[in-house]
Amino acid sequence: MTSVVPPTRAPIRRGIPGIGGTLAYVKDPLVFMNDQYARFGPVSEMGFIGKRWTILLGPDACGEALRNADKAFASKAGWGALVGPFFDGGLMLLDFEEHHRHRRLMQAAFTRDRLAGYTAALGPAVAAGLDRWQPGPDFAAYPALKDLTLDLATQVFMGGAELSEPGELDRVNQAFIDCVQAATALVRLPIPFTRWGRGLAGRRLLEKFLRRHLAQKRATPGEDLFSVLCHLSEDGDQFTDDDVVNHMIFLLMAAHDTSTITTSTAMQYLGQHPEWQDRLRAEAAHLGDQPTLDELDGLDGFDLVIKECLRLLPPVPVLARKTVKETEILGTRIPAGRLTALMVHLQHHQPELWKDPETFDPGRFSAERREDKVHRHAWEPFGGGVHKCLGMFFAGAEVKLILHQLLRRYSWTVAPDYVAPLNYYSLPYPQDGQPVDLQPLRTHA
Repeated sequence: MTSVVPPTRAPIRRGIPGIGGTLAYVKDPLVFMNDQYARFGPVSEMGFIGKRWTILLGPDACGEALRNADKAFASKAGWGALVGPFFDGGLMLLDFEEHHRHRRLMQAAFTRDRLAGYTAALGPAVAAGLDRWQPGPDFAAYPALKDLTLDLATQVFMGGAELSEPGELDRVNQAFIDCVQAATALVRLPIPFTRWGRGLAGRRLLEKFLRRHLAQKRATPGEDLFSVLCHLSEDGDQFTDDDVVNHMIFLLMAAHDTSTITTSTAMQYLGQHPEWQDRLRAEAAHLGDQPTLDELDGLDGFDLVIKECLRLLPPVPVLARKTVKETEILGTRIPAGRLTALMVHLQHHQPELWKDPETFDPGRFSAERREDKVHRHAWEPFGGGVHKCLGMFFAGAEVKLILHQLLRRYSWTVAPDYVAPLNYYSLPYPQDGQPVDLQPLRTHA
C-alpha cells in the first residue's frame, strides 16, 4: 500500500507588521529574492504591502504555478490586489472562461498580417521621433525612449497622435506612470495626492481620453488597434465599449512601458559592449530605415541581444496570482484565498541555470549554446501558460525597429562600470534617466 505524504506548511519570513518584506524587495529585488530562496526555499510566506503572500522562487515552483494544472491560481484576483482599479478588465486581469473568450477574440488583432501592418506604421513614426532627439555626452536615454514609445503606441494603437489635444500625451504618459506606481502603495484609499489617489485619477483620465474617440472608431475604422478591437467579431461575439476601453488602457501601458525598459536596457549594454553594437549595425546594414516584419525576423543578432536584456532585467519581474482553492506547490500547501507572487526574476540569475549569470552574454541564447533550454522555465520574461503575453511578437518587432534606426543614426557609449540605479516601486526603471554618450553616426544619410 502506497502511503501519501501530506503537504508541508510553508516557512514564514517575519518582519514589520503590515510591511513584511516590502522595503527589502523595493530596495533590491534580486538581493531580496536570493536571500528569501537561500533562507526559506522555493515556497515561503511573508507580509507584503499589508497582506500575507506566498512567495514562489525558482523555475520549478514558478513553472508549476504557471502551468496551473488544477486551475487553482487566478490572475485577476492576484493582479487586482496590486493594480486592479487601474487596469481592471485588461487581458492580464481575466481568468478561465472569461479570459479564454477575450483572448480568442483578441488573437485576431495580432495575426501575422496585422503585425506586418503595425510594423509598417511603426517605421515612419520611429523616424519622426528620433528626428527630435538632441544627442550629446549626457543624453538621458530612458525618458527619451519613454516619450518615443508612447508616441508609437498612440500612432499604431490609436491611429495617430493627431487625435490628442495639445499637451494631452504628456498627461496620458503621467497617468500611466501613476497607475503603475500605485501597485506598491501602502495607503490604498482614494485620498487625493497619495500614490493610490494619483492612480485612480490617472485611470479616470485614460478612460476619458479613449471614450472621446470610441464612437469615431466604431463608425469609421482604420487599421490601428483601437479600430480593430472595436470591430473584432467571432460568431456574433464582439467586445462592448467597456471591453474596448479596458483592453486599450492595458495594452497601451504594456506596449510602451515594457518596450521602453527593454530598449533602454539594450542601449546600456550595447554602450558598454561596443563589439555587439558593431555586430548589430553590420547585420542590418543592408536594410533601409523602415524594414518589413520579415526583414526584422531575419536579424538573429538582435534576437540574441534582446533575449539577454530580458533575462538580465525582465520588465515584469514578479507575476501576481491568488488561489481560488487550496493547492500545493512542490509538496507545500498553499491555502485558498492566498495572494501568491511568482518571482520569475530570480531564475534568470541562478548560477545553476546560467553560466556567469551577471555577465552580459547574448551568445548564451545562440543555437550552439541555448542555455535557456536547461530548464523549461529558466527564461520567463513573458510569463507562461494561458496568460503568456499575447503581444510579445509585436513587442519584439518594435524593439528591433527602434534599435535598428538608432544604430543607423548614432553610436553611443556607456561607462563600463555604470550600474543603473533602478527604481522598483513599479516596473523597474533607471532613476538617473540612464545617461549615455550619444553621438551622430557620420555615415547616416
